[in-house]
Amino acid sequence: MAILQLSDEQIRTMTRAEKDQWWFSKVYRDDMAQLTLRSALMGFFLGGILSATGLYIGAKTGITLGVGLTSVILAFALFRILHGAGLAADFTILENNCTQSIATASGYVVSPLYAGLGAYMLVTGNIPPWWQITVWMIVVAILGVLVAFPMKRRFINEEQLPFPEGRASGVVLDSLYTGDAGEGMFKARILGFTALGAAIYQAIISDGWMKLLQVKTFGAQAAWVLHERIDTYYYQAAAKLDWVIPKILGTDLRVLGLRATLDVAMIGTGGLMGIAVATSCLIGAVVNFVLLAPLMIQLGDIAPRIAPNGSVVALNRVEIVNQWSLWWGVTMMVVGAMVSLAAKPELFTGAFKSIFGKKKAGAPTVGSDVLGGIEVPLWLSYVGVPIFSVIGVWLTHTFFGVPWLLCFISLPLIFILTVICVNSMALTSWTPTGSLSKITQFSMGAIDSSNPASNLLPAAMTAEVATNASNLLSDIKAGYMLGGKPRHQVVGHVIGIFAGVLACVPLFFLLFLQPDANGVRTTASMISDQFAMPAVMQWKGVAELIAKGVKGLPSSAVMAMAIAAVVALVMEVTRIVTKGRFKLSSVAIGLGVVLPPESVFAMFAGALMFWVMGLRHKKTPGTLGHRIWVECCEPICAGLISGAALMGIGNAIINVLI
Repeated sequence: MAILQLSDEQIRTMTRAEKDQWWFSKVYRDDMAQLTLRSALMGFFLGGILSATGLYIGAKTGITLGVGLTSVILAFALFRILHGAGLAADFTILENNCTQSIATASGYVVSPLYAGLGAYMLVTGNIPPWWQITVWMIVVAILGVLVAFPMKRRFINEEQLPFPEGRASGVVLDSLYTGDAGEGMFKARILGFTALGAAIYQAIISDGWMKLLQVKTFGAQAAWVLHERIDTYYYQAAAKLDWVIPKILGTDLRVLGLRATLDVAMIGTGGLMGIAVATSCLIGAVVNFVLLAPLMIQLGDIAPRIAPNGSVVALNRVEIVNQWSLWWGVTMMVVGAMVSLAAKPELFTGAFKSIFGKKKAGAPTVGSDVLGGIEVPLWLSYVGVPIFSVIGVWLTHTFFGVPWLLCFISLPLIFILTVICVNSMALTSWTPTGSLSKITQFSMGAIDSSNPASNLLPAAMTAEVATNASNLLSDIKAGYMLGGKPRHQVVGHVIGIFAGVLACVPLFFLLFLQPDANGVRTTASMISDQFAMPAVMQWKGVAELIAKGVKGLPSSAVMAMAIAAVVALVMEVTRIVTKGRFKLSSVAIGLGVVLPPESVFAMFAGALMFWVMGLRHKKTPGTLGHRIWVECCEPICAGLISGAALMGIGNAIINVLI
């Protein structure tokens, strides 16, 4: 059944009161279950699991992946199976939508852990107690929800802005429940089988799972493990047979991080990323680790260093990035993001026009509002925003040492940038939280460059508030299309915030902040070969650049930063002039610098595979190849990511506990 929607002419000519009345009488489903106990529990459960996979992928790539459509398919399939077995009534379309709202909120709320908050801990060496981080994340996320309330009626009800990501969820839900349910079950089976296969493979290559299975369970002397780095077999043979060890300008490829890895989670990430972004990442990795890093090692600008305890720290990929590569990579990302944002003035003008522009005649007044009983009361925002702002400022000052004045000064900037971010989400599904948070970071750093927390925490607040406000309105767009009650989705979003934070904060401590020999948790284990934390590295780089400037950097690093800034500017201007036909991204090139090359290679392989197979089957609708490679691209990628990520998380936990 086609989703009812207003025509462009109706959107232009009808007053908001008329639009509200049309929606209330034509679309709203007052008698359909939405936020029920089972939809809340299902969303909480799925949200906790999928947010853990989001933390895993974020720690490996710095990329925040949405989990909305994955949760839609999983919830649909589970209750369709239970209904078929006579164990439960089938989910309604609005229950499923509420479940995906909860799960989506869970997935997005954890991003500070592998971005601003993680950078704060790495730069300062201060690890706040888990409960402080939990409280801070929840309060700031709820502040984002409260900020979104006043924008909902203008952006969604009156302006009818598209919110493409939310609309996609609405269309998928509508097709599942009013179209061929067999297609939904086919996608669910594809996702399930892919996840199972990825999980089995990840277990076989995981030392922890194999140790638990072979040694602890069956009493073997040692565990056999299939090597994920497939070039390991060559190096093992080379050591025995005196084969050639590949080098670039005298540096071992393994020191540069140039390994061949079969990482199925990264293959799935590449499939979702797309060929243009994956190619850009590949260019960044090749330029840095194949060309520049070996040259800088040869020149001595990258060299082994002496640790504070007097031991020699040998060169490896992390040292290469920290000592030299980070600077030009971060420059590419920051300049590219800023230029891209500045090239879209409509995001700025449109945002404030939508909020503060002149309202059409006939806008509903208090007492005549047909939606007054189902919308979120605006007084909650008018009261809640000041209260939660003060609480957030107090927590940021008390927990992280940010001066009171800077906390309060940052609030207006945070709210302005959130409006811009929401407008961007409404028009493009792109939330420029990275570039917008850098505006806060540089602004606060200009006032106080001596304290890293002064720029990192306000910037992290910007990202968290903007992400939750944008994500909530995108979810509400799907509910608006399907006739859902806005209040229920808002409550569901808050449930999702709790689910994501409660699941991932303890997991973050367990995996990334492991105790030292004295039992004291440190940040020494935060960055590793397995988890590169590229977003943390980017935030850390900007904070250190604010604090130190370019003093102390090798002249070659300063020159590389200048060249990177010019190249990023030229690339983004070229994208603008060609109206997007130039596909390479300077931001993704910079990301390729801080990511492990082996992850970049796997992501590119995944993107290339799905791109080639998609082109091959794009023009053959109805065939099995089209169904798998075109219609089921996202379920396949989600299965690869979720299966591998959950087993990878389990492996890391086993290694910590046994």
